[in-house]
Amino acid sequence: MCLIALHVLFLEFSQYYFFFNVTITYLEKEKVPRLLKSTSNVSINRNHSGSDLSNDIPQHNLAFMKKIPPGAEASNILVGEVDFLEKTLSVFIRLNKAQVLGDLTEVPVPTRFLFLLLGPNTSSSGYHEIGRAMATLMSDEVFHEVAYRARNRSHLLAGIDEFLDAVTVLPPGEWDPAIRIEPPAAIPSQDIRKRPPEKVSEEIDEEEEEQKLREESGLARSGTLFGGLKNDLKRKAPWYWSDFKDALSTQCIASWIFLYFACLSPIITFGGLLAEATGRNMAAMESLVSGFVCGLGYGFFSGQPLTILGSTGPVLVFETIVYDFCSKMGWDYLSFRFWIGTWIAIILLLLVAIDASALVCYITRFTEENFATLIAFIFIFKAVENVIVIGKNFPINTSGSLNGTYECSCLVNDSLPIAHREISNWTSLNKTLCSQLNGTLLGSDCNRVPYVADVFLMSILLFLGTFLISVQLKDFKNALFFPSKVRQFVSDFAVIIAILSMTFLDYFSNIPTPKLQVPHEFKPTLPTRGWLIPPFRGNPIYSIFLAIPPALLGTILIFMDQQITCVIINRKEYKLKKGCGYHLDLFVLAGLIQICSMMGLPWFVAATVLSINHVNSLKLESECAAPGEKPQFLGVREQRVTHILIFLTIGLSVFLTPMLGHIPMPVLFGVFLYMGVASLKGLQFFDRILIMFMPNKYQPDYMFLRQVPIKKVHLFTLIQLACLICLWSIKSFSSTSILFPLMLVVMIGIRKSLDLIFTRRELKILDDLMPELTRRHQVLNDKEVGFWGGVSKFFLGPKLVKLEKYPYQVCSINEKETIT
Repeated sequence: MCLIALHVLFLEFSQYYFFFNVTITYLEKEKVPRLLKSTSNVSINRNHSGSDLSNDIPQHNLAFMKKIPPGAEASNILVGEVDFLEKTLSVFIRLNKAQVLGDLTEVPVPTRFLFLLLGPNTSSSGYHEIGRAMATLMSDEVFHEVAYRARNRSHLLAGIDEFLDAVTVLPPGEWDPAIRIEPPAAIPSQDIRKRPPEKVSEEIDEEEEEQKLREESGLARSGTLFGGLKNDLKRKAPWYWSDFKDALSTQCIASWIFLYFACLSPIITFGGLLAEATGRNMAAMESLVSGFVCGLGYGFFSGQPLTILGSTGPVLVFETIVYDFCSKMGWDYLSFRFWIGTWIAIILLLLVAIDASALVCYITRFTEENFATLIAFIFIFKAVENVIVIGKNFPINTSGSLNGTYECSCLVNDSLPIAHREISNWTSLNKTLCSQLNGTLLGSDCNRVPYVADVFLMSILLFLGTFLISVQLKDFKNALFFPSKVRQFVSDFAVIIAILSMTFLDYFSNIPTPKLQVPHEFKPTLPTRGWLIPPFRGNPIYSIFLAIPPALLGTILIFMDQQITCVIINRKEYKLKKGCGYHLDLFVLAGLIQICSMMGLPWFVAATVLSINHVNSLKLESECAAPGEKPQFLGVREQRVTHILIFLTIGLSVFLTPMLGHIPMPVLFGVFLYMGVASLKGLQFFDRILIMFMPNKYQPDYMFLRQVPIKKVHLFTLIQLACLICLWSIKSFSSTSILFPLMLVVMIGIRKSLDLIFTRRELKILDDLMPELTRRHQVLNDKEVGFWGGVSKFFLGPKLVKLEKYPYQVCSINEKETIT
């Protein structure tokens, strides 16, 4: 009957002007749809000549229909003026079952709600504003749910009253667009409106809420041996098979190829540095094999496969110190290193047993972003530095001479230049041959590197071209050209397109730029060693125990690098759904370090910049966006296939030498520059650094600027910047870089001292809350729980201590202890 009545109304008043407001809603799997996605206002002036509306052919926008998710329903608001009415007539209709009402809506979406408002034609009428207000009301998630469940008119009125109570009204004359509108101290939660409390609830303890979040993410001590590891296995096991099924996407292919080149070059570069530091005991070949072994092991069994393993500077310094020590003692380096790695694996297993990863909760955004910004700056600095080194090896011809002659000669007897004509060709002087013939080099240019045309300038072109193409194509998904699928494909493969295009440019230019050098044969670099390291090989037995002190230092290096990177990857901003695995990651890493020590391979830990770029390459955004609406960030494509494929192809790189030998090194340096710049995006610390150089009127409308005074923001940034400079200074010198992980622990202490300068609310906005270091109440002492109870409380935490002699259960929540 309602449909018949509506049909008659449409026929009767079709000659009048109507204001149509269409609100499209999502119909989710729950009984009641809850989420409104888009609203569009359409003004239509219809003038039918009494024809039946059912005979009209609907004209729908099928292209826009593709942006609307399945199961969507519509709410139609119709407002108009007629001459024969003296009073306003309004009706709100909810259909029992959604129906498609011809071409009433722009797209063929079934209609569930209709609001009709008719009134007399007066000059002061504002019926269209009432229609807008009704459309806004229907776009509210809470009232939307009320409209679905309302049984009578009073329920709707109560929903309107609740909506008005939650609305903030601004007087039009008081709104100055030149200033910021200060928001409330705390943004009201929509959950309270959805589920209003039946009774007055107690004040929420922020520390207790933080403790619950830490327990959910595995950063709270379980109270039992290997309890954290067991919880990680329970949390990650249900998602294991989905980690392979979720990788069926072209986005994963793009991420795999991009990260393959991004990981391959630093591994080979690190191998070259290792060869110099360890007397060729470990070099590029050992680095490739280590990447293959560690990458596959970590990819298959880790708790967070989005983390990418790589080599770090402190580990290289550590290897140098150990090698120098063995050289002085006359010991075999790899055998002594075998025991160091064994002790490191044992200590890491002990840390896993006592849930030491729970200490990661003290690493807040202050320390995270200092570490991430430092590593990003190092990537940028090293990329530029490597290009400058090319300029030193292939200098620019600034003399203006085109023949490239050198003032250099080889003084030998008169018969030699005739027998060896290459010596008389001074543009390609063979200095080695001259020395073999007992000749003497004479001239000012004998020590100068021979000039090769255009190598340095071509390297700069390849370097900047790779970076700029990657940046521009990565943002191509927001461009105005081509369909969305094409734009998304170009955005996903941006870095690969940049690498291929610049490589082809270098190939066709035929300029001898430096190329990527990959080992050609699968064998150890040093002929005297094998793939299995003997435990002693002439070293004394007591070297087992002398390996403990360096193993403790190595454990600190590996633990801090691994855990801080994992904390950055598991940020709340990334909206990860499959949970964390800090203890499981550390357990897998301990096994991999033991394997690498037995095979004489470099140790790999989590690489911050590579991991951040891995996550960024797998970000998901909403496809259903109305015209003008920006895509919403949905999360990250969590899977482990890309990690496995990256290091699988790294292991096979020895067999891809003919193809990889054509890739110019400046192209890979451009990729490093892109990764360093891309990893800075989204760091609040970097945003605050930029704000310091902006006038107030040009500053972006960040939330922390709304809620914290600008002077306090700058003070917090300056303190963080001073810590960053200290970290950079310590890491820049080889004699002090071994202390870098210890300085990260000092950063945690500096962050704790900020409680004396900033308020708790300011620190919560600019950073994260840290757990309390002291208990508020002490109920049982060590005598009451006995010796072993005190020991277990020290190592496992006060979560649960239960002894037969003293049948008490000590529960600790938010550092509060009670006896039950």
